[in-house]
Amino acid sequence: MELEDAMSRDKQALLEEFERRRKARSINVSTDDAEVKRNLRQLGEPICLFGEGPAERRCRLRDILSRIGEDAVIRREAEEERKQFEKDLETTWYHEGPESLRIARLWIANYSLPRAKARLEEARNMSDLPTATKTAKKQEIQKKLQIMTIYSSQIGDTRPIAYCQFSPNSKILATASWSGLCKVWSVPDCTLKQTLKGHTCNVGAIIFHPKATISQEENICNMASCASDGSVKLWDFKSEEPIADIEGHMPHRVSRLGFHPSGRFLGTCCYDCSWRLWDLHQCTEVLHQEGHVKPVYCISFQIDGSVCATGGLDSFGRVWDLRTGRCIMFMEGHLKAILGIDFSPNGYHIATASEDNTCKIWDLRKRSVLYTIPAHTNLISDVKFQRDGGDYLITASYDNTAKLWTNRTWQPLKTLSGHDGKIMAVDISPDNQYIATCSYDRTFKFWAPEELK
Repeated sequence: MELEDAMSRDKQALLEEFERRRKARSINVSTDDAEVKRNLRQLGEPICLFGEGPAERRCRLRDILSRIGEDAVIRREAEEERKQFEKDLETTWYHEGPESLRIARLWIANYSLPRAKARLEEARNMSDLPTATKTAKKQEIQKKLQIMTIYSSQIGDTRPIAYCQFSPNSKILATASWSGLCKVWSVPDCTLKQTLKGHTCNVGAIIFHPKATISQEENICNMASCASDGSVKLWDFKSEEPIADIEGHMPHRVSRLGFHPSGRFLGTCCYDCSWRLWDLHQCTEVLHQEGHVKPVYCISFQIDGSVCATGGLDSFGRVWDLRTGRCIMFMEGHLKAILGIDFSPNGYHIATASEDNTCKIWDLRKRSVLYTIPAHTNLISDVKFQRDGGDYLITASYDNTAKLWTNRTWQPLKTLSGHDGKIMAVDISPDNQYIATCSYDRTFKFWAPEELK
C-alpha cells in the first residue's frame, strides 16, 4: 500500500509538472531583453545568470511566472506604486503662497538679520570675558536657585489653572483656567487686577505681547489666549471683553500660541495637524503650515525671529525657517507626545518636554540631540529657559514637582515641591526674581530665593 501511495504521489507531481510546462509555453513574455531584465528585478530574481543569453533569460522568466502567477509583475508594480504614494503622503510639500506671505517673509528677514548679528556679537564679547568671571557669575546664580522656596500661593480659580506667564516688565502674571476665565494678577502680592471674560470652555494658554507693559499703550492688543473650542482672542488692559477674535481654527482645538519677538505675528497650534502664522498688521493668516502627522501642541520662536520650533503629539519636533518656509530640522527621539518646547536665548539650544517623562536638549547647529534629561517620574507638561542668558531651565511635571537644571551639564539644581496636584505650566520672570507654577489643584505659586522673603 505504501508503495502504491508513493507511486501515486510521484504520478501526481509529474502531471502537475507537465501542466506547469504547458502553462509556461502559453505565457507571453516580451522579446525586449531590457524589459525581461526589469521584470526579473521587480520579482526579486537575479537579472542575469552566468553564461545565460537573452533566450535562456526569457525561458527563465516564463518558468518563474508559471510558478507564481502570470500577473505577478503587474501585482508587484501596483504594490510599489502604493508604497511610493504612501511615502509621498508622509513627505513635507510646499505650494505657492499669497502676496501677504511674501510681504511677511521679507519683513521677517529684514527684522531678524540685524538681531542675529547683534546676538552673535554679544556672544563673542561674552567669550572674551575671563573664565573666573563667568564661573563666579554661574556660581552666584546656582546659589540663588538652590535656596528657592515658596514665596506666595494663591487660589486662582474654581477649576484647574492650565497656563501662566509673566509680563515683560515682571510686574504682572496672567493665568488661564479650565473655567474659561483668564485673570491678571499683580506680582508678587497676588492681587487680582483684571478678569478676562470671553471664552466658554477650557482655556489652553494666555500670553503677553513682547512690548506689553514696556512701550505699548494699554488700549491695544497686549495679550492673546486660546481655547479648546478653537477660539483665539486678543485682549487689552482696559476691558474685560476681547478686542478681537481670530477665526479659522474651529472646530479644532488650539492648544498653545506664541508671539513673534517683534509682536507683529502670532503663531497658533491647531489640532488639525497644522500650525498657523497670523500677521496682526495685515489682519490676515499668512501661513497655514502642515508637516506633523498628529496634532501640533506647542510652539516657540527663536529670539532673533528668523525660525520657530513646533512640537506635536506625533512625538516629533520640527524647526521651521520663517523666511523660506522650509523645515530645517527634524527632531526625532521622543517616545511619546511633545507637550512643551522652548528656545534658549543663545539662539541654538532647544528644550522639549515629553509625555515619556524626559526632557531633551537639541542643538540647532548640529541638527541633533545634545542631551536627554530623565527628569521626572510622570509626563513633563512644560519647559522654560531662563530668559536672560539661559543659564538654567525649569521643567514642570504631573508628578506635582518642578525642577531646575543647569545649562552646562544639565544636572539638577533644585526640586520645587509644594503643589497638591499636577503642575500644568511654569514660567520665569524676565527680571529673574520669581518663578511661577500653576497647577491642577487650582492654585498658582511664586517661588523666590529665601533672601527675598
